[in-house]
Amino acid sequence: MSGVDAKICATVAMPPPEDPQAETIGARLRRLRLDRAFSQRDLSSPGVSYAYISRIEAGARTPSVKALRMLAAKLGVSVEYLETGRDVRESEERELQLIDAELALRLDNDVARAEQSLHSVLQDARRAGDPVAETRAAVGLGFAAARRGNHLDAVEQLEAALKVQRLAPHVRPDVYATLGQSYAALGAPDRAARLFRECLDEAKDAAPDDHSIHVRFAALLSYALTDAGDYDGAAAAVREGLDHADATADPHNRIRLYWSIARAAGIDGRFSEALHYIRKAICLLEATDDTTQLARGYLMSAGIEAREGHVREAGEHLALAERLLGQAPEARDVAMIRIGRSRIARLERDADTAVESARGALDVLGNFHGGEQGAAIWALASGLALQRDDAGAVDAYRRAVDLLVVHGRRHEAAEAAVEWGTFLRECGREAEAESVLQRAADLGATAVEPTRRS
Repeated sequence: MSGVDAKICATVAMPPPEDPQAETIGARLRRLRLDRAFSQRDLSSPGVSYAYISRIEAGARTPSVKALRMLAAKLGVSVEYLETGRDVRESEERELQLIDAELALRLDNDVARAEQSLHSVLQDARRAGDPVAETRAAVGLGFAAARRGNHLDAVEQLEAALKVQRLAPHVRPDVYATLGQSYAALGAPDRAARLFRECLDEAKDAAPDDHSIHVRFAALLSYALTDAGDYDGAAAAVREGLDHADATADPHNRIRLYWSIARAAGIDGRFSEALHYIRKAICLLEATDDTTQLARGYLMSAGIEAREGHVREAGEHLALAERLLGQAPEARDVAMIRIGRSRIARLERDADTAVESARGALDVLGNFHGGEQGAAIWALASGLALQRDDAGAVDAYRRAVDLLVVHGRRHEAAEAAVEWGTFLRECGREAEAESVLQRAADLGATAVEPTRRS
Protein backbone atom coordinates (compact mmCIF):
# COMPACT_ATOMS: atom_id res chain seq x y z
CA MET A 1 0.00 0.00 0.00
CA SER A 2 1.34 3.44 -0.92
CA GLY A 3 1.59 6.32 1.52
CA VAL A 4 -1.39 7.98 -0.14
CA ASP A 5 -3.56 4.84 0.08
CA ALA A 6 -2.63 4.44 3.74
CA LYS A 7 -3.68 7.99 4.51
CA ILE A 8 -6.98 7.52 2.70
CA CYS A 9 -7.77 4.28 4.47
CA ALA A 10 -6.81 5.70 7.86
CA THR A 11 -9.48 8.37 7.59
CA VAL A 12 -12.38 5.94 7.04
CA ALA A 13 -14.38 5.61 10.23
CA MET A 14 -15.91 2.19 9.45
CA PRO A 15 -14.60 -0.55 7.15
CA PRO A 16 -16.79 -0.22 4.06
CA PRO A 17 -18.28 -3.21 2.26
CA GLU A 18 -16.31 -4.66 -0.63
CA ASP A 19 -18.08 -2.39 -3.11
CA PRO A 20 -19.20 0.82 -1.36
CA GLN A 21 -20.69 2.14 -4.60
CA ALA A 22 -23.15 -0.81 -4.67
CA GLU A 23 -24.52 0.00 -1.20
CA THR A 24 -27.37 2.53 -1.12
CA ILE A 25 -27.58 5.33 1.42
CA GLY A 26 -30.49 3.58 3.08
CA ALA A 27 -28.64 0.28 3.35
CA ARG A 28 -25.56 2.04 4.69
CA LEU A 29 -27.65 3.93 7.27
CA ARG A 30 -29.28 0.69 8.45
CA ARG A 31 -25.93 -1.14 8.65
CA LEU A 32 -24.31 1.61 10.70
CA ARG A 33 -27.35 1.92 12.97
CA LEU A 34 -27.43 -1.80 13.71
CA ASP A 35 -23.63 -1.92 14.21
CA ARG A 36 -24.08 0.65 16.97
CA ALA A 37 -27.20 -1.02 18.41
CA PHE A 38 -29.34 2.04 17.77
CA SER A 39 -33.06 1.95 17.07
CA GLN A 40 -34.59 4.26 14.51
CA ARG A 41 -36.11 6.22 17.41
CA ASP A 42 -32.60 6.55 18.99
CA LEU A 43 -31.37 8.25 15.81
CA SER A 44 -34.34 10.55 15.47
CA SER A 45 -34.15 14.25 16.30
CA PRO A 46 -36.22 17.38 15.64
CA GLY A 47 -36.83 17.50 11.91
CA VAL A 48 -35.62 13.92 11.40
CA SER A 49 -38.34 11.61 12.71
CA TYR A 50 -37.98 7.86 13.13
CA ALA A 51 -40.60 7.42 10.36
CA TYR A 52 -38.44 9.56 8.06
CA ILE A 53 -35.42 7.38 8.94
CA SER A 54 -37.47 4.28 8.18
CA ARG A 55 -38.36 5.59 4.72
CA ILE A 56 -34.67 6.42 4.03
CA GLU A 57 -33.62 2.90 4.97
CA ALA A 58 -36.36 1.47 2.76
CA GLY A 59 -35.09 3.54 -0.18
CA ALA A 60 -38.33 5.51 -0.34
CA ARG A 61 -36.70 8.85 0.57
CA THR A 62 -33.43 10.61 -0.17
CA PRO A 63 -32.13 12.35 2.92
CA SER A 64 -31.73 16.10 2.92
CA VAL A 65 -28.39 17.75 3.64
CA LYS A 66 -29.67 18.65 7.12
CA ALA A 67 -30.71 15.04 7.78
CA LEU A 68 -27.37 13.70 6.55
CA ARG A 69 -25.51 15.99 8.93
CA MET A 70 -27.64 15.06 11.93
CA LEU A 71 -27.50 11.32 11.24
CA ALA A 72 -23.75 11.34 10.51
CA ALA A 73 -23.07 13.15 13.78
CA LYS A 74 -25.06 10.62 15.82
CA LEU A 75 -23.45 7.67 14.02
CA GLY A 76 -19.94 9.09 14.43
CA VAL A 77 -19.06 9.11 10.72
CA SER A 78 -18.49 11.85 8.19
CA VAL A 79 -21.30 13.14 5.98
CA GLU A 80 -19.25 12.01 2.95
CA TYR A 81 -19.04 8.46 4.25
CA LEU A 82 -22.76 8.26 5.03
CA GLU A 83 -23.65 9.65 1.61
CA THR A 84 -21.12 7.86 -0.60
CA GLY A 85 -19.46 5.10 1.40
CA ARG A 86 -16.14 6.88 1.09
CA ASP A 87 -14.78 9.06 3.83
CA VAL A 88 -12.51 11.14 1.63
CA ARG A 89 -13.90 13.11 -1.27
CA GLU A 90 -12.43 12.57 -4.69
CA SER A 91 -10.99 16.07 -4.64
CA GLU A 92 -9.27 15.31 -1.35
CA GLU A 93 -7.90 12.06 -2.79
CA ARG A 94 -6.47 14.02 -5.71
CA GLU A 95 -4.97 16.46 -3.22
CA LEU A 96 -3.26 13.62 -1.37
CA GLN A 97 -1.95 12.13 -4.61
CA LEU A 98 -0.67 15.52 -5.73
CA ILE A 99 1.14 16.12 -2.47
CA ASP A 100 2.67 12.65 -2.58
CA ALA A 101 3.85 13.14 -6.19
CA GLU A 102 5.22 16.62 -5.50
CA LEU A 103 7.18 15.33 -2.52
CA ALA A 104 8.50 12.39 -4.56
CA LEU A 105 9.67 14.83 -7.23
CA ARG A 106 11.37 17.19 -4.79
CA LEU A 107 12.66 14.88 -2.06
CA ASP A 108 12.98 11.35 -3.45
CA ASN A 109 14.37 12.39 -6.84
CA ASP A 110 12.02 9.70 -8.23
CA VAL A 111 10.91 11.50 -11.37
CA ALA A 112 9.37 8.42 -13.04
CA ARG A 113 7.11 7.59 -10.09
CA ALA A 114 6.06 11.20 -9.69
CA GLU A 115 5.21 11.53 -13.39
CA GLN A 116 3.13 8.34 -13.35
CA SER A 117 1.09 9.61 -10.41
CA LEU A 118 0.74 13.10 -11.90
CA HIS A 119 -0.54 11.71 -15.22
CA SER A 120 -3.16 9.74 -13.28
CA VAL A 121 -4.27 12.82 -11.33
CA LEU A 122 -4.34 14.93 -14.50
CA GLN A 123 -6.70 12.52 -16.27
CA ASP A 124 -8.89 12.15 -13.19
CA ALA A 125 -9.07 15.92 -12.67
CA ARG A 126 -10.11 16.49 -16.30
CA ARG A 127 -12.90 13.91 -16.01
CA ALA A 128 -14.09 15.45 -12.75
CA GLY A 129 -13.85 19.05 -13.98
CA ASP A 130 -11.38 20.00 -11.25
CA PRO A 131 -9.28 22.85 -12.75
CA VAL A 132 -7.23 23.40 -9.61
CA ALA A 133 -5.98 19.80 -9.51
CA GLU A 134 -5.56 19.74 -13.30
CA THR A 135 -3.36 22.84 -13.14
CA ARG A 136 -1.25 21.48 -10.30
CA ALA A 137 -0.77 18.13 -12.04
CA ALA A 138 0.26 19.80 -15.31
CA VAL A 139 2.67 22.08 -13.43
CA GLY A 140 4.19 19.05 -11.71
CA LEU A 141 4.62 17.30 -15.06
CA GLY A 142 6.28 20.43 -16.43
CA PHE A 143 8.72 20.49 -13.53
CA ALA A 144 9.45 16.77 -14.01
CA ALA A 145 10.13 17.26 -17.73
CA ALA A 146 12.47 20.17 -17.00
CA ARG A 147 14.30 18.02 -14.44
CA ARG A 148 14.85 15.41 -17.16
CA GLY A 149 16.09 18.10 -19.54
CA ASN A 150 13.11 17.68 -21.87
CA HIS A 151 12.36 21.38 -22.18
CA LEU A 152 9.88 21.03 -25.05
CA ASP A 153 7.62 18.86 -22.87
CA ALA A 154 8.17 21.25 -19.97
CA VAL A 155 6.95 24.21 -22.07
CA GLU A 156 3.93 22.28 -23.36
CA GLN A 157 2.85 21.19 -19.88
CA LEU A 158 3.40 24.56 -18.19
CA GLU A 159 1.68 26.52 -20.96
CA ALA A 160 -1.24 24.08 -20.81
CA ALA A 161 -1.44 24.52 -17.03
CA LEU A 162 -1.57 28.31 -17.32
CA LYS A 163 -4.38 28.06 -19.90
CA VAL A 164 -6.49 26.00 -17.50
CA GLN A 165 -5.92 28.36 -14.59
CA ARG A 166 -3.69 31.41 -14.70
CA LEU A 167 -1.32 31.68 -11.76
CA ALA A 168 -0.02 35.03 -10.58
CA PRO A 169 3.77 35.33 -10.94
CA HIS A 170 4.21 36.59 -7.37
CA VAL A 171 2.24 33.58 -6.07
CA ARG A 172 3.95 30.89 -8.17
CA PRO A 173 7.30 32.33 -9.32
CA ASP A 174 8.67 28.78 -9.67
CA VAL A 175 6.25 28.08 -12.53
CA TYR A 176 7.35 31.11 -14.52
CA ALA A 177 11.02 30.58 -13.69
CA THR A 178 10.90 27.03 -15.06
CA LEU A 179 8.90 28.08 -18.12
CA GLY A 180 11.29 30.92 -18.99
CA GLN A 181 14.38 28.80 -18.42
CA SER A 182 12.91 26.14 -20.71
CA TYR A 183 12.31 28.80 -23.39
CA ALA A 184 15.96 29.79 -23.11
CA ALA A 185 17.12 26.16 -23.23
CA LEU A 186 15.14 25.72 -26.47
CA GLY A 187 16.99 28.63 -28.06
CA ALA A 188 14.47 31.40 -27.37
CA PRO A 189 16.12 33.70 -24.78
CA ASP A 190 14.21 36.69 -26.18
CA ARG A 191 10.95 34.94 -25.33
CA ALA A 192 12.26 34.15 -21.85
CA ALA A 193 13.26 37.79 -21.37
CA ARG A 194 9.78 39.00 -22.38
CA LEU A 195 8.17 36.58 -19.94
CA PHE A 196 10.41 37.62 -17.05
CA ARG A 197 9.90 41.32 -17.77
CA GLU A 198 6.12 40.81 -17.74
CA CYS A 199 6.38 38.85 -14.49
CA LEU A 200 8.54 41.53 -12.88
CA ASP A 201 6.17 44.32 -13.91
CA GLU A 202 3.11 42.39 -12.72
CA ALA A 203 4.78 41.49 -9.41
CA LYS A 204 5.58 45.15 -8.77
CA ASP A 205 1.92 46.09 -9.25
CA ALA A 206 0.38 43.13 -7.41
CA ALA A 207 2.93 42.78 -4.61
CA PRO A 208 4.87 46.05 -4.35
CA ASP A 209 6.38 45.16 -0.97
CA ASP A 210 7.52 41.64 -1.91
CA HIS A 211 11.14 42.56 -2.63
CA SER A 212 12.25 38.93 -2.69
CA ILE A 213 10.04 38.22 -5.73
CA HIS A 214 11.24 41.39 -7.47
CA VAL A 215 14.86 40.33 -7.01
CA ARG A 216 14.16 36.83 -8.26
CA PHE A 217 12.57 38.00 -11.51
CA ALA A 218 15.21 40.70 -11.99
CA ALA A 219 17.92 38.03 -11.77
CA LEU A 220 16.06 35.72 -14.18
CA LEU A 221 15.57 38.62 -16.58
CA SER A 222 19.29 39.35 -16.41
CA TYR A 223 20.14 35.72 -17.26
CA ALA A 224 17.81 35.75 -20.26
CA LEU A 225 19.08 39.08 -21.57
CA THR A 226 22.66 37.85 -21.20
CA ASP A 227 21.81 34.75 -23.24
CA ALA A 228 20.24 37.03 -25.85
CA GLY A 229 23.42 39.14 -26.01
CA ASP A 230 21.80 42.25 -24.50
CA TYR A 231 24.49 43.06 -21.94
CA ASP A 232 23.28 46.59 -21.32
CA GLY A 233 19.78 45.32 -20.61
CA ALA A 234 21.17 42.60 -18.35
CA ALA A 235 23.18 45.14 -16.38
CA ALA A 236 20.11 47.37 -16.02
CA ALA A 237 18.08 44.40 -14.72
CA VAL A 238 20.77 43.63 -12.16
CA ARG A 239 20.83 47.24 -10.97
CA GLU A 240 17.04 47.15 -10.69
CA GLY A 241 17.28 43.99 -8.62
CA LEU A 242 19.95 45.42 -6.35
CA ASP A 243 17.65 48.33 -5.56
CA HIS A 244 15.14 45.83 -4.18
CA ALA A 245 17.77 43.63 -2.55
CA ASP A 246 18.73 46.53 -0.30
CA ALA A 247 15.21 46.42 1.12
CA THR A 248 15.25 42.78 2.23
CA ALA A 249 17.37 40.72 4.59
CA ASP A 250 17.18 37.52 2.53
CA PRO A 251 20.79 36.66 1.54
CA HIS A 252 19.60 34.51 -1.37
CA ASN A 253 18.51 37.68 -3.17
CA ARG A 254 22.07 38.99 -3.30
CA ILE A 255 23.36 35.52 -4.16
CA ARG A 256 21.08 35.41 -7.21
CA LEU A 257 22.19 38.86 -8.28
CA TYR A 258 25.90 38.25 -7.75
CA TRP A 259 25.54 35.05 -9.75
CA SER A 260 23.74 36.95 -12.51
CA ILE A 261 26.51 39.58 -12.66
CA ALA A 262 29.18 36.85 -12.71
CA ARG A 263 27.42 34.97 -15.49
CA ALA A 264 27.06 38.05 -17.68
CA ALA A 265 30.65 39.10 -17.05
CA GLY A 266 31.99 35.61 -17.77
CA ILE A 267 30.15 35.32 -21.06
CA ASP A 268 31.39 38.78 -22.03
CA GLY A 269 34.98 37.72 -21.33
CA ARG A 270 35.39 39.88 -18.21
CA PHE A 271 36.70 36.98 -16.15
CA SER A 272 38.22 38.94 -13.28
CA GLU A 273 34.91 40.65 -12.66
CA ALA A 274 33.07 37.32 -12.99
CA LEU A 275 35.33 35.68 -10.40
CA HIS A 276 34.92 38.64 -8.05
CA TYR A 277 31.14 38.31 -8.00
CA ILE A 278 30.99 34.51 -7.98
CA ARG A 279 33.28 34.54 -4.94
CA LYS A 280 30.92 36.97 -3.21
CA ALA A 281 28.02 34.65 -4.04
CA ILE A 282 29.92 31.65 -2.69
CA CYS A 283 30.69 33.45 0.57
CA LEU A 284 26.99 34.16 1.08
CA LEU A 285 26.06 30.61 0.15
CA GLU A 286 28.51 29.26 2.68
CA ALA A 287 26.82 31.41 5.30
CA THR A 288 23.37 30.06 4.37
CA ASP A 289 24.59 26.43 4.08
CA ASP A 290 22.77 25.80 0.79
CA THR A 291 25.11 23.04 -0.30
CA THR A 292 23.63 22.21 -3.71
CA GLN A 293 23.67 25.80 -4.88
CA LEU A 294 27.07 26.27 -3.30
CA ALA A 295 28.36 23.29 -5.28
CA ARG A 296 26.98 24.82 -8.47
CA GLY A 297 28.69 28.07 -7.59
CA TYR A 298 32.00 26.21 -7.37
CA LEU A 299 31.22 24.46 -10.68
CA MET A 300 30.72 27.82 -12.34
CA SER A 301 33.88 29.18 -10.77
CA ALA A 302 35.83 26.11 -11.94
CA GLY A 303 34.63 26.73 -15.49
CA ILE A 304 35.75 30.36 -15.38
CA GLU A 305 39.14 29.43 -13.93
CA ALA A 306 39.60 26.80 -16.66
CA ARG A 307 38.78 29.35 -19.35
CA GLU A 308 41.39 31.62 -17.80
CA GLY A 309 43.92 28.77 -17.92
CA HIS A 310 44.18 28.48 -14.12
CA VAL A 311 44.53 24.71 -13.77
CA ARG A 312 45.12 24.50 -10.02
CA GLU A 313 42.26 26.81 -9.05
CA ALA A 314 39.88 25.08 -11.47
CA GLY A 315 40.78 21.69 -10.04
CA GLU A 316 40.31 22.85 -6.44
CA HIS A 317 36.88 24.32 -7.14
CA LEU A 318 35.82 21.23 -9.07
CA ALA A 319 36.83 19.00 -6.13
CA LEU A 320 34.86 21.21 -3.72
CA ALA A 321 31.79 21.04 -5.95
CA GLU A 322 31.98 17.26 -6.18
CA ARG A 323 32.28 16.91 -2.41
CA LEU A 324 29.35 19.24 -1.75
CA LEU A 325 27.07 17.46 -4.23
CA GLY A 326 27.30 14.30 -2.13
CA GLN A 327 26.39 10.73 -3.01
CA ALA A 328 23.33 11.32 -5.21
CA PRO A 329 23.91 14.38 -7.43
CA GLU A 330 21.65 15.19 -10.37
CA ALA A 331 22.74 13.97 -13.80
CA ARG A 332 23.36 17.51 -15.01
CA ASP A 333 25.73 18.21 -12.11
CA VAL A 334 27.63 14.95 -12.69
CA ALA A 335 28.00 15.87 -16.34
CA MET A 336 29.29 19.35 -15.51
CA ILE A 337 31.93 17.84 -13.22
CA ARG A 338 33.10 15.56 -16.04
CA ILE A 339 33.13 18.44 -18.50
CA GLY A 340 35.25 20.36 -16.01
CA ARG A 341 37.67 17.45 -15.74
CA SER A 342 37.90 17.30 -19.52
CA ARG A 343 38.75 21.01 -19.74
CA ILE A 344 41.40 20.72 -17.05
CA ALA A 345 42.90 17.66 -18.75
CA ARG A 346 43.08 19.60 -22.00
CA LEU A 347 44.95 22.41 -20.29
CA GLU A 348 47.35 19.80 -18.91
CA ARG A 349 47.80 18.38 -22.43
CA ASP A 350 46.29 15.05 -21.29
CA ALA A 351 44.35 14.26 -24.45
CA ASP A 352 43.13 10.80 -23.44
CA THR A 353 41.63 11.99 -20.14
CA ALA A 354 40.06 14.99 -21.88
CA VAL A 355 38.30 12.71 -24.37
CA GLU A 356 37.34 10.07 -21.80
CA SER A 357 35.85 12.65 -19.40
CA ALA A 358 33.87 14.37 -22.15
CA ARG A 359 32.44 11.05 -23.33
CA GLY A 360 31.59 10.21 -19.72
CA ALA A 361 29.59 13.45 -19.51
CA LEU A 362 27.68 12.54 -22.67
CA ASP A 363 26.88 9.09 -21.28
CA VAL A 364 25.37 10.67 -18.16
CA LEU A 365 23.33 13.24 -20.10
CA GLY A 366 21.81 10.73 -22.52
CA ASN A 367 19.18 12.41 -24.68
CA PHE A 368 18.44 15.21 -22.23
CA HIS A 369 19.94 18.60 -21.23
CA GLY A 370 20.75 19.73 -24.77
CA GLY A 371 22.77 22.77 -23.72
CA GLU A 372 25.00 20.66 -21.49
CA GLN A 373 25.33 18.11 -24.33
CA GLY A 374 26.68 20.92 -26.49
CA ALA A 375 29.23 21.83 -23.83
CA ALA A 376 30.28 18.18 -23.48
CA ILE A 377 30.70 17.75 -27.25
CA TRP A 378 32.76 20.94 -27.34
CA ALA A 379 35.02 19.48 -24.63
CA LEU A 380 35.21 16.26 -26.67
CA ALA A 381 36.20 18.21 -29.78
CA SER A 382 39.00 19.94 -27.87
CA GLY A 383 40.29 16.58 -26.64
CA LEU A 384 40.11 15.00 -30.07
CA ALA A 385 42.01 17.96 -31.53
CA LEU A 386 44.70 17.36 -28.92
CA GLN A 387 44.79 13.67 -29.93
CA ARG A 388 45.38 14.74 -33.55
CA ASP A 389 42.09 13.14 -34.61
CA ASP A 390 41.38 15.86 -37.15
CA ALA A 391 38.24 14.34 -38.68
CA GLY A 392 36.72 13.49 -35.31
CA ALA A 393 37.51 16.92 -33.91
CA VAL A 394 35.97 18.78 -36.87
CA ASP A 395 32.80 16.68 -36.68
CA ALA A 396 32.54 17.24 -32.92
CA TYR A 397 33.10 21.00 -33.24
CA ARG A 398 30.36 21.16 -35.86
CA ARG A 399 27.88 19.26 -33.66
CA ALA A 400 28.82 21.29 -30.58
CA VAL A 401 28.28 24.66 -32.26
CA ASP A 402 24.96 23.56 -33.77
CA LEU A 403 23.69 22.19 -30.46
CA LEU A 404 24.77 25.22 -28.46
CA VAL A 405 23.02 27.52 -30.93
CA VAL A 406 19.81 25.47 -30.88
CA HIS A 407 19.70 25.59 -27.09
CA GLY A 408 20.23 29.32 -26.81
CA ARG A 409 23.91 29.34 -25.86
CA ARG A 410 25.02 31.63 -28.66
CA HIS A 411 28.03 33.03 -26.83
CA GLU A 412 29.42 29.62 -25.97
CA ALA A 413 28.70 28.61 -29.56
CA ALA A 414 30.70 31.64 -30.74
CA GLU A 415 33.63 30.70 -28.53
CA ALA A 416 33.51 27.07 -29.72
CA ALA A 417 33.37 28.28 -33.33
CA VAL A 418 36.46 30.45 -32.78
CA GLU A 419 38.30 27.42 -31.41
CA TRP A 420 37.05 25.31 -34.34
CA GLY A 421 38.15 27.90 -36.91
CA THR A 422 41.55 28.24 -35.25
CA PHE A 423 41.95 24.46 -35.35
CA LEU A 424 41.08 24.37 -39.07
CA ARG A 425 43.62 27.10 -39.72
CA GLU A 426 46.28 25.06 -37.91
CA CYS A 427 45.36 22.11 -40.12
CA GLY A 428 46.00 24.22 -43.22
CA ARG A 429 42.31 24.32 -44.18
CA GLU A 430 42.21 28.08 -44.59
CA ALA A 431 39.02 28.35 -46.69
CA GLU A 432 37.04 26.26 -44.21
CA ALA A 433 38.56 28.20 -41.31
CA GLU A 434 37.49 31.52 -42.82
CA SER A 435 33.89 30.30 -43.16
CA VAL A 436 33.77 29.02 -39.58
CA LEU A 437 35.34 32.18 -38.16
CA GLN A 438 32.78 34.24 -40.06
CA ARG A 439 30.09 32.17 -38.38
CA ALA A 440 31.76 32.85 -35.04
CA ALA A 441 31.63 36.58 -35.77
CA ASP A 442 27.94 36.30 -36.71
CA LEU A 443 27.31 34.62 -33.37
CA GLY A 444 28.95 37.49 -31.54
CA ALA A 445 32.64 36.56 -31.28
CA THR A 446 34.88 39.62 -31.26
CA ALA A 447 38.31 38.06 -31.64
CA VAL A 448 40.00 34.92 -32.89
CA GLU A 449 41.82 32.93 -30.22
CA PRO A 450 45.53 32.45 -30.69
CA THR A 451 46.85 29.10 -31.81
CA ARG A 452 46.69 26.57 -28.96
CA ARG A 453 47.76 23.37 -30.62
CA SER A 454 51.35 22.32 -30.32
